[in-house]
Amino acid sequence: MVSIRILEPRLANQIAAGEVVERPASVVKEAVENSLDAGAKRVEVDVEAGGVRLLRVRDDGLGIAESDLALSLARHATSKIDSIEDLEAVASLGFRGEALASIASVSRLLLTANQDEDSSLGHQALCEGREMAVTVRPAPHPRGTTLEVRDLFYNTPARRKFLRTDKTEYGHVYEVIKRQALSRPDVSFTLRHNGKQTLQLAAAENEAQRARRVAQICGAEFAEHTVPIQREAGDLRLWGWVAEPTFSRSQADLQYFFVNGRVIRDKLVSHAIRQAYRDVLFHGRHPAFVLFLEVDPAAVDVNVHPTKHEVRFRNSRAVHDFLFGTLSRALADVRPGQSVPTNETFDSGQSPHQSSIGLPIGGLSSTEGFSEFNQNRFEAPPAGGTDSQSPAFSAQGWRGNVSQPSSSPQPEFSGEPADIPPLGFAIAQLHGVYILAENQHGLVVVDMHAAHERITYERLKQARDSNGITRQPLLVPQTLAVSNREAAIAMEQSDELAALGLLLDASGEESVIIREVPAALINGDAEALVRDVLSDLLMFGTSDRISSSLDALLSTMACHGSVRANRRLSLPEMNALLRDMEETERSGQCNHGRPTWVQQGMVDLDRLFLRGR
Repeated sequence: MVSIRILEPRLANQIAAGEVVERPASVVKEAVENSLDAGAKRVEVDVEAGGVRLLRVRDDGLGIAESDLALSLARHATSKIDSIEDLEAVASLGFRGEALASIASVSRLLLTANQDEDSSLGHQALCEGREMAVTVRPAPHPRGTTLEVRDLFYNTPARRKFLRTDKTEYGHVYEVIKRQALSRPDVSFTLRHNGKQTLQLAAAENEAQRARRVAQICGAEFAEHTVPIQREAGDLRLWGWVAEPTFSRSQADLQYFFVNGRVIRDKLVSHAIRQAYRDVLFHGRHPAFVLFLEVDPAAVDVNVHPTKHEVRFRNSRAVHDFLFGTLSRALADVRPGQSVPTNETFDSGQSPHQSSIGLPIGGLSSTEGFSEFNQNRFEAPPAGGTDSQSPAFSAQGWRGNVSQPSSSPQPEFSGEPADIPPLGFAIAQLHGVYILAENQHGLVVVDMHAAHERITYERLKQARDSNGITRQPLLVPQTLAVSNREAAIAMEQSDELAALGLLLDASGEESVIIREVPAALINGDAEALVRDVLSDLLMFGTSDRISSSLDALLSTMACHGSVRANRRLSLPEMNALLRDMEETERSGQCNHGRPTWVQQGMVDLDRLFLRGR
């Protein structure tokens, strides 16, 4: 029989290293986090052979005292927490006290530090993974700390086999530095690979420099097509940038979310952001964002995973609703022409497809609901004023017809930008599909069906929200077998479910009875809907399944009720559509996430025809 025994320290450290040190980038992350916790304002990272041969992280922080050098390489040694109360409200990035010991157990580690302004007073600690013996000796060093890690995984060849090429491993290191640089714009970062400088980011001292850093890291095009976010509600504060829906990605490679300065990956956060982009993002595409959530440290548990990439919120539903509400409103408030990108802002070498949006710093608009539309904007047409091919606009679209024939003169530009609508004035219709308009910046091309589809869709949603969700009883109530947790949460949140149109009754510890569903979904699969809703409630504390299903139905209705291609519109009708687009929420995309309009500025047109060259 095998007896129980205590693992020797070296083996225990190597097991811990398997959790903390996955690859060279893991070492860089832990070292840079320690540098930032030490108050560093300058961080330099040198990498050789993707980090396998050498990783060196130098900072100008507080440094480490000579007496603490050897202790800093011991397991469970930390200067950042002293009690359980500190652990319940962690404000630092690193705190576990395992990283340096784990790194030392699988590498040849040299730690040099100095707390004095006199650079001749430094000391260094040398530790090799084979023996885990620490040697401390004097070594000149300016104030701060340098961590040097050589031959990573030299004594654990099985782990080394899992490493990729030098280029791939360096790419992960580069990504780590990008994340840390985004979280701390006040710190300068330098990255060198095989002696060649690959990244140099100066410290940002103001908002303009902070925005410039975001452009350096995420790209100038991302910076051109972002919606600034800044909102506070109670103990929650969210700020940063989200990309317009037209700037989407084929993969989720431009998504950075920070909680109290710590980059995280969280299902609840991802769900809230996806929900906010739900009906403005083209299918299969991913949003791009750089967002910072500030919350009371006691309200978030960062001690969930050894790598500290995951967190747990004390009130997850409140955080979810705050994120969704903030981002949904920000995206809804996007209007054509709120601000137009200038080539001087960021020279990306590409033409902007839509206007760059700038929300005022200081918070989002607190206006609730949707903008009101003047349904009687147009008078009845004169006899014979429109031809029979012009669309008859329904209750979901425009009311009435236009008062002028298509040959009527168009408004002329007064020369004053304030007098010119953002989308300008229509000048022609192309093949019965696109509207061509002229504004102060150049040419605007509008997909008339996509634009009218969004207008119709938003009005249908407004009508639904105004009247509430009507429930309809099932002819034969359905009994649904569920888990104990699902049955319990169904009863706990019965009032919330009823407001969404679902009336459920308990029928035992592991079953519920579906009695009523939203009237608009009476012909749908009630069982699948209830299961999905209960699953969301368990995972996220909230669910948008019902509203999503209703929105999908309204989207279909809007698509069929909108003006079709090859329908000839008069110029006043085209202008009416442009004006409605300027007032409608999310009018930059149709219900399926396709763009509804593009802007071609005079600079872009001149470039096409090589004017001025």
